[in-house]
Amino acid sequence: MALTREAFLKSCGALALLWQTTPFAKLITESIQQSSPVIGCKQVVKDGPGVAKVYFTKHIDSDHLVKLYSFVNEGIKGRVGIKLHTGERNGPYLLPVEMVQALQQAVPNSNLVETNTLGGDRHTTEGHRETLKINGWTFCPVDILDEFGEVSFPVIGGRHLKEVAVGKNTLNYDSLIVLTHFKGHSHGGFGGSTKNLAIGMASGNKGKMQVHAIADTSKPFPEWPAKEPFMENLVESAKATCDHFGKNICFINVMRKLSVDCDCAGTRAAVPTIPDVGILASNELLPIEQACIDLVYKMPHEQNKDLVERIESRRGLRQLSYMRELGMGSPEYMLIDIHEA
Repeated sequence: MALTREAFLKSCGALALLWQTTPFAKLITESIQQSSPVIGCKQVVKDGPGVAKVYFTKHIDSDHLVKLYSFVNEGIKGRVGIKLHTGERNGPYLLPVEMVQALQQAVPNSNLVETNTLGGDRHTTEGHRETLKINGWTFCPVDILDEFGEVSFPVIGGRHLKEVAVGKNTLNYDSLIVLTHFKGHSHGGFGGSTKNLAIGMASGNKGKMQVHAIADTSKPFPEWPAKEPFMENLVESAKATCDHFGKNICFINVMRKLSVDCDCAGTRAAVPTIPDVGILASNELLPIEQACIDLVYKMPHEQNKDLVERIESRRGLRQLSYMRELGMGSPEYMLIDIHEA
């Protein structure tokens, strides 16, 4: 049965003012509107056992990106991969190169990691490397994880996938930073850290076909599995990588240039109609994704209507409820605004 927005909506309540012990943080005091679809986890105003912390800043720049990372990097050690969607050629809404470079330079023994795609400019390693140059990802090595093959990670507790093929070079990394341009997605409704992991870590030769649940990519796109089953595949694929890295993973979502389309659309991506929001960071996947959705839904209808329509028409909110079913994060989170004292 199709899931509707009305079936998910419920109140989050208003945030009360609460200062943290650190001079760099306080809880956001803006209220989350009654229309926020809290289906994956619930926002709370008081810290306690089992409450996840999601750090936030409205400032989208290199300094604040690095600052937020410092709050969630306790598990990042050894050789570090930074999973970034590097985009199709000349994509107009990619994360700024200077921001990504600043983060990479702040993380010892790190480099960007990517995988080849099912089609487009990055279908082959050769084409992918040319696209990386065109888009400016030249300040550090970019490891195309499936350049030399793939390995399978188990999907524990999933209802569709038993395993998913990821780039073989993933095994060379001790930790993973999931750096994501949060925006819409033509098939997933929205593309956050979940999508970045689910499709972005899956190998282009096999894994992406597993996630899309299709054996023949020549079929018309509308015939591909979609809506709830696809959202569940996304979550299961992301879970495989999360389970592999365990505590040695963190998530950063940058909410800027929020087109309804993914960066995989390249120059075809729709012009954003929603204002920039900020940057969020967390050690847990479900809370950061829910917090981003809550921030989208708290906007006035005339600002968020295009992205909300994309999310709901694709049943994208199922990503959140399924993550909760699979235990991929705390059922409660605090949204903490990082500020200069």
